[in-house]
Amino acid sequence: MKVFTDGFKVFRSDVQTGIYNFQNAFIGTQIYPALLGVGFIIGPKIAGQMVAGGLMASLVLIPSIAFFGAGSSDVIFPASEALKNLDASMIWDNYIRYIGAGAVAAGGLITLAKTMPAIVQTLRSTMVGLNKNKGQKMLEIERTDKDIPMKWVLIGIAVLIVIIAFDPFTNVGIIGALAIAIFGFLFVTVASRIVGIVGSSSSPVSGMTIATLLIVAIAYKSFGYSGTEGIVLTLTVAAIVCTALAVAGDISQDLKTGYLVGGTPWKQQVAMMIGVIASGLVMGYILTLLDNAYGMGSEALPAPKAALMKILAEGILNGNLPWTLIFIGVSIAVVIEFLGMNSLVFAVGLYLPLNISATVMFGGFVRLIVNQVIKLKKDKEKAERIERGTLFASGLIAGESLLGVIIAFVISINPNIIPTEYLLSNQWLPFLVFLIVCTLLYFSTVPRKRKA
Repeated sequence: MKVFTDGFKVFRSDVQTGIYNFQNAFIGTQIYPALLGVGFIIGPKIAGQMVAGGLMASLVLIPSIAFFGAGSSDVIFPASEALKNLDASMIWDNYIRYIGAGAVAAGGLITLAKTMPAIVQTLRSTMVGLNKNKGQKMLEIERTDKDIPMKWVLIGIAVLIVIIAFDPFTNVGIIGALAIAIFGFLFVTVASRIVGIVGSSSSPVSGMTIATLLIVAIAYKSFGYSGTEGIVLTLTVAAIVCTALAVAGDISQDLKTGYLVGGTPWKQQVAMMIGVIASGLVMGYILTLLDNAYGMGSEALPAPKAALMKILAEGILNGNLPWTLIFIGVSIAVVIEFLGMNSLVFAVGLYLPLNISATVMFGGFVRLIVNQVIKLKKDKEKAERIERGTLFASGLIAGESLLGVIIAFVISINPNIIPTEYLLSNQWLPFLVFLIVCTLLYFSTVPRKRKA
């Protein structure tokens, strides 16, 4: 499907339609298998809250802004000339993305506040553990408990902070290096512990990244930074901390697995460092390749989370945020939290285009059907079947990602090899193909009965 949509461009990668007699309202979905796999993995509850945010934007906020702003014969109020000629996409660009940005920022901070007890407990446990193991020789520790000596860890941290502070490539200065050291220590500890105890889906990476971004942006602004320079510095610091959080969660899961199978922690840690260095050397090229082929922030490669971070950093450093829209988004997140839902998940759905969250919901819907079909099975068989579906969903994510890089590489060699327009404009064909992939995902978990 990736090759047919973004490669040969046989048919469209998204389907969308308006709603009769409902001005500026729309529904739609993309047909990318990766998003389908994501929805299956996160499950119907999270996917449902995410698509609820998207529906709030496309069926409530956009039609409301268009109706009240453009004027109507049904209601007596002055019309806004600025909104008379705006369609749904323009309203989203000029209004919804700022409302969504405020909602995501508030949802992230709320999530972070809810994890504060875990942060305090984690820091206390970490300090107690360091004091307990102080002076204990490595030879006295069991093989399965041997980590890299803390002396080398601290030396490595100091070297990295100095490099980050004075490296002209990162160019974040002493302010940025100190922020990375402080937030890295606090948030990485939290991410590792939460992932190790609860699971990857519970790690508040978005909330901690947003908190880092906001604090660092304010710090840079107080020291006189503004404009493009301040934005780049702020995003660089936030990106380094965010990457550290994500890697910390992955390492925590790997060490937990190693403990269960009797691995040696320090050997795992060395291997992980090699993996981080190798991926770091490759990812810069891959991101540049994707940017040259599709353009970061374009319709083909929207990068909505990156755009969100840019909006927040730009608004704080340049002082040009539309605060009324931001506070509307903050208020929506607070209301959703009082309703007992995950405000951050809802806010992400509100910020993202509906086509993305709707595709995720299809995966959640498949998972819902699977749960209903196998709910009467024994626990062991149920777990095995869900694992089969998760593996298939992971394959959808990995397969599309790899082919996306291959297509970008082909474009970088010869940009004219990719057609500029879709051969078929019909929306039913790609949607039908997408439903077939949904069916395959279902049968990967719930196989059909075979005759003996």
